[in-house]
Amino acid sequence: MSVDFLKDKPIYQQLVDRICGDIIRGSLKSGDRLPSVREYAVEAGVNANTMQRVYKELEQMDITETKRGQGTFVTENRERLAELREEMKLGLVESFIHNMESLGFTQREMIEILQSKERGE
Repeated sequence: MSVDFLKDKPIYQQLVDRICGDIIRGSLKSGDRLPSVREYAVEAGVNANTMQRVYKELEQMDITETKRGQGTFVTENRERLAELREEMKLGLVESFIHNMESLGFTQREMIEILQSKERGE
């Protein structure tokens, strides 16, 4: 599953975002065990040190928990996972607004296109 990475964002951050996205989508659930650092590094086509940084970042964000001798697991703290969902939603909306404004679209135009998409147009 070698990943295609963007050039303008650090690889480790893209992998953090990918794992967080998997959690939000439900591909990874609360309590699920993540592959070992080495396994995931091979799967993603990155250096094991990069993957170690990803796992460290996820743990600092309270998204994962490492259990000595057992591995790394998605947190069972459902409140934290709900917060993660809200954080990612807000980040995507802010990015959308920034990109649209940089192209000269008004907030009214953004709202109109979102409403038309909601109606299936």
